[in-house]
Amino acid sequence: MNTRTRVLTGTALAVVLGAGTFGAVSASATPAKKDEVKSDNFTTSTHLTVDAATRAAQAALKAAEKENQKVTVAVVDRNGNTIVTLRGDGAGPQSYESAERKAFTAVSWNAPTSVLAGRLAQAPNLKDIPGTLFLAGGTPVQASGAPVAGIGVAGAPSGDLDEKFAKAGVEALGK
Repeated sequence: MNTRTRVLTGTALAVVLGAGTFGAVSASATPAKKDEVKSDNFTTSTHLTVDAATRAAQAALKAAEKENQKVTVAVVDRNGNTIVTLRGDGAGPQSYESAERKAFTAVSWNAPTSVLAGRLAQAPNLKDIPGTLFLAGGTPVQASGAPVAGIGVAGAPSGDLDEKFAKAGVEALGK
């Protein structure tokens, strides 16, 4: 490459980098006041961290293991999105989806799924709501009385045991 070609190439490169930097600075500029939205148009919600959700799931799984139960534990956020799912050694293949659906159901209604299962007698169509499972084993996680997450456990021989383990997960969050 001759000197002139190197100078032109270097200049072109400097112009491109400069334009990119200017564009990045312009794109990150603070919006004008007229574009701002009033703050009372927003709500603030509480969510479990991944660390907290994992701690809760591990506590539930540990409680099940102490009783020689092979379960899956799922923790979902307020919107029903899965944060973490732990499938214990030897847990059945059906337990994965069941745990997630129990957690979703518990947080959706802010009630243990054992309580919600009792409501099916008065409203049998509840079971038709997508993603729900009205079997004992799900419990909500609350902050100031509002649901912020759900923990679902599936795989033990009874829903009562599943729910006992889910509650152990909630209790771990209080420590």
